[in-house]
Amino acid sequence: MAYNIDLKELSQRESEKVEWKENGDSNDIIRSIVKTISAFTNDIANFGGGYVVCGAKETKDEYGFPKLVFSGLTADKLKEIEGKVLQHCRDYVSPSIAPLVQELENPEDAQRRILVFIVITDSQAHTYRDGETSNYYVRIGRETRIARNGILRQLLENKRQIESFDKRPNPNVDEKDIDSLLFRDCINEMGLLQATKQLEDYYSDKEQIAEFVPPLFAKKSLDGELCLRNFALFMFGKKDSISLNFPDIYTILSIYNGTDRSEPTGERYSLTGSIIEQAKKVIGLLDTLTYTTFDKTSEKPNKEKYPKRALQEAVINAIVHRDYEIAEPIRMTVFSDRIEIRSPGTLHWGVDREKFKAGKASPKWRNQSFAYLFNKLRLTQSEGQGIPTIIRTMREEGCPDPVFEIEEESVTCILPANPR
Repeated sequence: MAYNIDLKELSQRESEKVEWKENGDSNDIIRSIVKTISAFTNDIANFGGGYVVCGAKETKDEYGFPKLVFSGLTADKLKEIEGKVLQHCRDYVSPSIAPLVQELENPEDAQRRILVFIVITDSQAHTYRDGETSNYYVRIGRETRIARNGILRQLLENKRQIESFDKRPNPNVDEKDIDSLLFRDCINEMGLLQATKQLEDYYSDKEQIAEFVPPLFAKKSLDGELCLRNFALFMFGKKDSISLNFPDIYTILSIYNGTDRSEPTGERYSLTGSIIEQAKKVIGLLDTLTYTTFDKTSEKPNKEKYPKRALQEAVINAIVHRDYEIAEPIRMTVFSDRIEIRSPGTLHWGVDREKFKAGKASPKWRNQSFAYLFNKLRLTQSEGQGIPTIIRTMREEGCPDPVFEIEEESVTCILPANPR
């Protein structure tokens, strides 16, 4: 099948979709090409695939802007590179890949050609074997990288080789681990308990409590017995069952009298139980810090030290969007001039950092079940509105803008107190 490829148009595409290679003279370059083909096929950015162009290289013009130089390939070299790359795709990629190949005229030299490998994504996650190790590769910006940690999990979730953490069946917990009173109260509060159903009807692998949430239970692969999914345990489970299976799923709240940790700790709380209970306990404790200050000389005499809405959104974001596969508690620290809320797990790989800090990032799911059900509890805004709400309410109350510190294994939201 021939594709109508325009090199000029291709040069203007996103860097995530095109890789430029001047030649393929060495085995190292061949391996690099095939790793990139594997990354395009894995397609974690959901572009639909990509292109590897051989016989062209990226440089910069005299003003520092990107420029392409089409050096091209001789007929013999083109066939050699094509053969080696396709062989590597068969022998070193699992499952093997068969990219489409097309020769294009060189716009700068009629005696040489440009070789293009056209890569179309599929439903499988592919590994590339380099020596004794096999790795999944993905395309992040202009780079082809080994998928590790959260990015690897995201890739396998996208390809449906594993379920997302919140929806994943947990063979260690079953019906006896549900707190039935908590479950009844929560789904009543969410408005999800249907009059035609009994509470026990949801204790199955068929009945959903809501349309965007899977059933509470799933069948074990070995014996077919029912077990809870992680979201059901975390939201409706008994305190002892959660602590036994996930000992690091709790929240630490520390309150200091001064502006740093050298001051004596006035209060410290370790909050356990379901994540709904943790959220409500934290919000209740922090509500005492949102007291109103009064200045009769001001046009707006009443000011909250911290807007309640901003505090609540920051707390819920930390709980709902954290990475629950990192064995760390959520840490919330209150100082005299600010509150720091540290959530394990960095940003979802597909979220732009600067847009996130500005409250303009497109929403990305990490724990969809948690986000949906917390919204039903009216504890959080709709999808993608949490960070904009924090920024807006802080500004409306005259507080400094929130600060977001994004590290490799955590995101910290810092809410400065009202200067008054």
